[in-house]
Amino acid sequence: MQFVRFIVSGAANTGITYLLYLLLLPLLGYLTAYSAAYVIGVVLSYWLNSVFVFRQPMSWRTLLRFPLVYVVQFTLTGALLWLFVDVLGIDERFALLGAIAVTVPVTFLAARLAILSGSGRRR
Repeated sequence: MQFVRFIVSGAANTGITYLLYLLLLPLLGYLTAYSAAYVIGVVLSYWLNSVFVFRQPMSWRTLLRFPLVYVVQFTLTGALLWLFVDVLGIDERFALLGAIAVTVPVTFLAARLAILSGSGRRR
């Protein structure tokens, strides 16, 4: 059930973050708008994962650990894209879909580890 809640919260977070990017775009340059939306998206993801997905209390300890999940996700996705496109010859337009299929479960496990091991409680 946690994985289903993770997918739902991830979809909601992606939609909200993208909307925020679109709202900031006329006010800021695209890179600044993206950066601001991304940071807010990571904080929103932490909140959603803590409260909705894993149902754990939030803490400074887990909040400070949580961005590491996105470092892992970003790095793994980039490596998989390179592997799929440059090594395996998969079309760039479809390679990201394969990378996402691999990284979603990994991101789930990393988020679970960051939140549950930092809270001292497991469910």
